[in-house]
Amino acid sequence: MTDATVSDKNATGTLTVLVYSNDALTRAKVTEGLGRRPSLHVGPFEYVEVATAPVVLQKLEGGGIDLVILDGEAAPVGGLGLAKQLKDEFFPCPPVVVLVGRKDDAWLARWSRAEAIVAHPVDPFELADTIIGLVRNNH
Repeated sequence: MTDATVSDKNATGTLTVLVYSNDALTRAKVTEGLGRRPSLHVGPFEYVEVATAPVVLQKLEGGGIDLVILDGEAAPVGGLGLAKQLKDEFFPCPPVVVLVGRKDDAWLARWSRAEAIVAHPVDPFELADTIIGLVRNNH
């Protein structure tokens, strides 16, 4: 796997997607919105739900994460700053999607080096399109 790519598992097996938010409802909206297999063109998704930034770092250190979805509105550590930290500290770093409070926050997502953003409230169709496009373009 190289920087900002999804491993070959997306063609043959399960993709492990880390979903970070301190809000269990936000995590549920993401996992339920995407479902187990959001497209026939990508393998099924397995979710690792995480509520704190230290556990995000621990999970990435352990390896096996193919895609990261971070809540930019999470507290006390927001997803934008966490995305920047992941990109600075992990190589290779899996692709990162940040859920932002408003579309105007796109400049912050560029600063964080996230590959994509989706605005709150999470629209499951927009989220699925974004994730599928990212997975397919980085395969």
